This record gives sequence, C-alpha cells and structure tokens, in this order.
Amino acid sequence: MPFLVPLLFAGLFALAILVIFVGLARLRSTPSPVEERLQLYGTRPRTLEEIELSQPFGERALVPLIRGLARLLNRSTPQKSVDEMRLKLELAGLPNNWSVSDFLGVRGLVGIFTSAFLTFIAIIIRMDPALVLLLLGIGGFVGFYLPLFWLNRTIAQRKDRIQRQLPDAMDLLTISVESGLGFDAAMGKVAEKWDNDLSRAFARALSEIRVGKLRREALRDMAQRIQVPDFTNFIAAIIQADQLGVSIAKVLRIQAEQMRIKRRQRAEELANQAPIKMLIPLTFLIFPSIFIVLLGPAVLIFMNGGFIGR
Repeated sequence: MPFLVPLLFAGLFALAILVIFVGLARLRSTPSPVEERLQLYGTRPRTLEEIELSQPFGERALVPLIRGLARLLNRSTPQKSVDEMRLKLELAGLPNNWSVSDFLGVRGLVGIFTSAFLTFIAIIIRMDPALVLLLLGIGGFVGFYLPLFWLNRTIAQRKDRIQRQLPDAMDLLTISVESGLGFDAAMGKVAEKWDNDLSRAFARALSEIRVGKLRREALRDMAQRIQVPDFTNFIAAIIQADQLGVSIAKVLRIQAEQMRIKRRQRAEELANQAPIKMLIPLTFLIFPSIFIVLLGPAVLIFMNGGFIGR
C-alpha cells in the first residue's frame, strides 16, 4: 500500500537516531588500566591501521563528524548560548560526559539526519519542489532542537530524582555529624553509601574542597549545578551556620525534619491529584466500553424490532 512506504522510512529513521544515541553513549567507555597494560605488553606492537580498526564504529565514524560539525557551530554560536548550554549539561549531570562542543556536534548531526530523511520522503512521494525545500528547512530546524528537548527532559528527571533522594541523604548527614564526624566526612559517607545523582554531586564537591577550594564556594557551586529549591535552602542554611558558628548538627536535624515533612506533603498532594487524573481515562476509555456492553444489546433489539432504521 502507498502509505506503508513513508511509515517504513519513518521506522528506519527512528532506528537510525536510536543507533546514533546508543553509539554516542558508548563513546566514553574506556578499558581499565589493567586491560590497557595487557593490550600494550601482552601482544606484538600493532600497526596504526589495526589500532584504528580496533576502535568502536562510533569512535571511528561518528566522533570525527561530530567534532567537525562542532567546530563549525562553535564559530557561529554566541558565548552566552555556550554558557547556557554548559549550565544545562551540568544540570543534566553531564550525560555521556559530553562537553558543549560534543553536544553542539550531536545537535548538528541530528539536524542533518532529520532534514535528509524528510527530504528523501518528500522526493519519494513526489511532492512539489517548493514543499521539498520547505521540509528541508523544517527538518533541519526540528532535528537541531530535538537533542535540546531531550536535554531539558533529562534535567527535569534528574531534579526529580534528587528531590526524592534528598531526605535519606539528610538523615545520613545528620546521623554522621551527631556521631562526631565533621561535615566534610559526613559528605564522604553520603558519597560512599549510594551511587546516585546526589551522592555523585557530594563526591564532586568533596574533590573540589580537597584541591583547595573553599567549602562554602564548593557548596554554592554544587547547589548551582543542581538547582533544586529544597537543596538550595539546605546549602544556604549550612553556609550561614558555618559563618555564624551555629552547631551544624542542630541545623542538620531541623533540615532533615523539614525534608521528611515536605516529602509527606508531596506524597499527599500526588494522592489528592490521582482522582482528577483518572477522569480522562474513565471518560474516554472505560465509560464508552461500559455503555457499549450495556446498551449495545438493547440497541440491536430495537433495530431488529423495527423501531430504529425503518
């Protein structure tokens, strides 16, 4: 059937985009130091061609293309947009360890693929040349902004995860400080206990403190990289307590209690929203089925009896 051809190409295009993102996600996977030494000393020296062919396909094919596109886009991207994109990547947790240049290259690559795909479909179905040019521009525009939509969604999901992880981390910080540990050591306990977004943020802040950064600056930067209101308030309270000489253990205890109260309030709010959210599926999915089951036989009886349709 004629309409199956665009659907087939749409499926192939979606699969190609998926392969691109999977390949990019695997670019940063590097072997362990032991494996590198075994490869270096355990075999004969390899030629440049063998070394190049041993790399993943994405490293050989996609990375040079992405870097070339990134160099072109960097020249025309304002510094303000670069800074905003760098902040968004930080808020997303640096997915796949992408830099701003890498992300610009990904956006350009997806834009080229989307534009080429829509143009190919337009040529296949023999559209007007003017519409082909229009789809060429629309495809490039939409494809260029698709990774940005994905990044915004990743930021929202990370903030939601951190919001859920915060009360447990606060409890561990409180217990650690009340047991005699310093605040930096308590942060280390959080970083050791879990492997999630919040623990990695604490580990990064600890690394910055160990290399000589002031603790209050490291904490402010960590709050800036997360931008969750509850966490920002917690960091502000800790910095203020440190400056005024207030007991950090007492501040942590109060903050932990407030976090648990807010978590319970959010759970109650979501529970109260459930009946309203259920109205749409009830109205458009369940009720019509019930009406068909209950009233369908009656309608058929009336039609067969001559009351309807004659």
